[in-house]
Amino acid sequence: MTELSALARGLSAPRGFVNASMAVPAPGAIHLVGGIPAPEALPVAAMASASAALWSDPVAATASLQYSPAPGSAVLRSWIAEREGVDPARIVITNGGMHGLMLAVLTVVDRDATVAVDDPVFPGFLWALEITTRRILPVPVDDEGFDVDHLAARLAAGERIAAAYTVPTFHNPAQATLSAQRRHTLVALADRYGFHVILDDPYRELRFAGTDPGTAMLHASDRTIHVNSFTKTLGPGLRLGWLVLPDHLVDPVVRLRNRLDVHTGAVTQALVERLVTSGDGWYDRLIRDAVALYRERAAVLRDHLPDSLETRAPDGGLFLWARLTDDRLDPADVFRRAAAAGVVYQPGEFFAADPKQPGRSARYLRFAYGDRTPAELYEAARRLARAI
Repeated sequence: MTELSALARGLSAPRGFVNASMAVPAPGAIHLVGGIPAPEALPVAAMASASAALWSDPVAATASLQYSPAPGSAVLRSWIAEREGVDPARIVITNGGMHGLMLAVLTVVDRDATVAVDDPVFPGFLWALEITTRRILPVPVDDEGFDVDHLAARLAAGERIAAAYTVPTFHNPAQATLSAQRRHTLVALADRYGFHVILDDPYRELRFAGTDPGTAMLHASDRTIHVNSFTKTLGPGLRLGWLVLPDHLVDPVVRLRNRLDVHTGAVTQALVERLVTSGDGWYDRLIRDAVALYRERAAVLRDHLPDSLETRAPDGGLFLWARLTDDRLDPADVFRRAAAAGVVYQPGEFFAADPKQPGRSARYLRFAYGDRTPAELYEAARRLARAI
């Protein structure tokens, strides 16, 4: 039998997903598990029309079946750059958000370096990080997002990091949005201590309340890598995203991907390019309609949760981060009883940066409402109340 490489042997089993070893859900259980877009929000008809138009144009169709430049389609990069407020030369098209995270990690994180991460954290980033290092510095996330004062104190005490990772807008799982002041402070710390900031921002377009702190101060820094994708808007099946890079990182990232995947699928880029550059505001209308769906769904779920769960009204995104306030209730027991009652969610402990020290996360429950109807969400809340 062929031996595995040291890297393959060392990769841990993915964590962060509910599995049968935790509890067996009742038949017909309502799953509030993944950050999945609403089926009604996905542009099926528009994609069909764009595809038909592409294949009926022999010149464009032939071009889409050829190689693409490694940074991506010039037209699509220009459209993204205009929305991001940067020069198109700073945009690199990726195969979705996880690909963007992986490129960022491989570009700026040396083997066995330390990386500051959200706590609670999106587990997928830890999977990407494992390729180069398992050394992390957990940084608490509160109502204003990544706690930059905590990071500053650790750096002042002598801690050194290669990068800091956070989800700055509608945090997964904690809902928070990094405040404008903290954005400034984080960039200032990166400049002072010489680390990069990896910003994972796939939920930014899904705002239904509050004020956007903006990305200008983040894009202005030569220390920030902004990762985004069409996953939550056009659909995860496209595997299409982008990086906003400082000028000095564009060539290193392109050289790296030339040794990995070469380029993002040209057909996918051509289809999306046709949709978003149609000139009639199609993409903004799509987002507006999706946001209306998610606003309603978040409200239905939150309004009907039992009193023993404390939540904040979300300003956007796809998640509710609910705290179990009754200390007499054991979170693991609540999860098992909820599964038996026919509702499944993500226990907060799965998002702890250090699974051996779940801390505050252990008393939290993450509910994903994007792909559930209002009726399903109402029923899920009812079942959860019965279980508790």
